[in-house]
Amino acid sequence: MSDSALLPHILDLASVPRHSLPQDARKMAQLSLFDWMVVSLAGADQPLAHIIRDFVMAEGGVSRAAVTGAAVRLPARAAALANGTISHALDYDDTHFAYIGHPSVAIFPAALAAAEDMGASADDVVDAFLIGAESACRIGMVLGRDHYDAGFHQTATSGAFGATIAASRLYQLDRAATRAALGLVSTRAAGLKSQFGTMGKPFNAGAAAANGIEAASLAKRGFTASTDAFAGAQSFLAAHHGAAGGSAVIDDWSFDQFFFAAVSHKLHACCHGTHAMIEALLLLLADGAVAVDDLDEIQVYIAPRWQNVCDIKAPETGLEIKFSYVFLAAMVLRGINLAAYESYDDGLCHDADLIALAKRVKVIGDDQIADSAARVDLKRKGGQSRSQSFDLLSPIDPMLLGTRLLAKAKALIGDDRANDLWAMTNALEQVSASDLAAKLQG
Repeated sequence: MSDSALLPHILDLASVPRHSLPQDARKMAQLSLFDWMVVSLAGADQPLAHIIRDFVMAEGGVSRAAVTGAAVRLPARAAALANGTISHALDYDDTHFAYIGHPSVAIFPAALAAAEDMGASADDVVDAFLIGAESACRIGMVLGRDHYDAGFHQTATSGAFGATIAASRLYQLDRAATRAALGLVSTRAAGLKSQFGTMGKPFNAGAAAANGIEAASLAKRGFTASTDAFAGAQSFLAAHHGAAGGSAVIDDWSFDQFFFAAVSHKLHACCHGTHAMIEALLLLLADGAVAVDDLDEIQVYIAPRWQNVCDIKAPETGLEIKFSYVFLAAMVLRGINLAAYESYDDGLCHDADLIALAKRVKVIGDDQIADSAARVDLKRKGGQSRSQSFDLLSPIDPMLLGTRLLAKAKALIGDDRANDLWAMTNALEQVSASDLAAKLQG
């Protein structure tokens, strides 16, 4: 299929009815809703959360949608901006490796705000999110690595299109109006990787959500735009370094299966590029047969691109620990809970035991290992070795994933709030969008 077919394809996707949605993908979307709300609540007291709330509250406006961490309701666009920014504050939300983006933080805030605006149900929120997230996956795959390597943050670019689709579905736009909304957001979607490490990174997610509400709201009122967001000499694909022939990476253009179903949830509060290593180590340690003090060397094999992202050898802050294979490996071996945000304390950088253990970890780039994978070889002093590989894209049983996400939630927001939120998101047919939003207010 050619790039010129992308827009009609996305418009077809936008109208897929609930009963035709792949159930495995919808279950993952439901788990993502729970996880998104958890990380939103956990980030509600971060410095950037106070700033963005002050900003949107100062502008005021009609009371339509809730804002995380505050007992106020604001216009849908303002709520989406604040909630998207706040939910990415800890960088502890889900990732999709098909397009290297964070779907939940860009799309759920738009879906929830639009659903509140329309008096829709929680089930409607999940449906709209799933359609929007799948759109973001497919658009992001067509944009390809060239787009990402040029410096664009796909959470904000592809995510803005996904947010627009989600909002358009909830605002009940017809095909022509949805086309116009995508045309409008194509001139608004933006976000740079140069913002990483600053408040600008989570702002990218909030801006994507707000852009989705804005584009859908204007299109609903009859605002016109380019008739094709993606094809043409000055289209989004052309202007934003879309990969040549990017459509070819989508090997199945049907809607029988959704790429979103392979979303990866963060179970550790550190760079997602380190998670495959962590999971491999946890598997090696699970049977209790590994004596850490008997290890001579820990070899970690990863995709070479991650060596430029998360291979800090001697971290000096808790934040830098999150990007340090060697230190994170040492922490796993010493039984430190990497799901707990408070585990990343600056003081650990000076822990002599962890420093000594980290020096026994060797990180090795291997072109044969996928971005989502890692292999760990434990070499004992007596010469014996054990090896374990892990790929974040390997299917995981939803029940097990739910158990681990609930454990993560308890570590972040406490047992009572986690259990309450878990119960609500597992009974969505009885819940309204406003009920969900009220939980974000604290």
